[in-house]
Amino acid sequence: MIPITDVAVGFLMVWQAAVSPEQTALTVRPDSLPQPHAATVMQPVGLTRLSADTVPRVRRKAFVYSDGYATRLRVHKILSWGMLPLFAASYFSGDQLLENGSDAPSWARTMHGPAATGSAILFGANTVTGGWNLWEGRKDPNGRTRRILHSVLFTAASGGFAYAGTKLADDAEENLNARRTHRNVALGSMGVSTVSWLIMLIGN
Repeated sequence: MIPITDVAVGFLMVWQAAVSPEQTALTVRPDSLPQPHAATVMQPVGLTRLSADTVPRVRRKAFVYSDGYATRLRVHKILSWGMLPLFAASYFSGDQLLENGSDAPSWARTMHGPAATGSAILFGANTVTGGWNLWEGRKDPNGRTRRILHSVLFTAASGGFAYAGTKLADDAEENLNARRTHRNVALGSMGVSTVSWLIMLIGN
């Protein structure tokens, strides 16, 4: 036997359909559905969309050096710091010799030769260590321009010191103009080598 509640519910549904048939049909219009926005692009969470003109950063290429390179570089740096006191000793003693000649103080006559010789030894050692490392790192693009510029300036300074310490030094013993030329070439070489040293010091 059908429960009376079910009969009542069925009767109400039939009566509602007969009275308002247009309300029983569910009409879905295409334009009523939500449309995706044409300019909307879904991005994964945590990612940032790059514009078309964004240029990705190029990573530096890794280059492996030998243990010998590190040892030579350490020696090269230590010797380069010794360059400054040798320059100071050469300049002040040489200035006394230029101004006073044979009457210069004994400390100036005693100091100038060893200071110049020490500078020559230092530059010779750094030429070997620096040139060797420059050759080993010739294929490394990182800092290549700085290394080459440093080497060119250092070589030019070495040539100036060699000229000032040989030909000009011999002439300077008996000629005042030669002594001045000797001093000017030496000072110019000191300036060039100092610039070369600062390029590597600041660059690193």
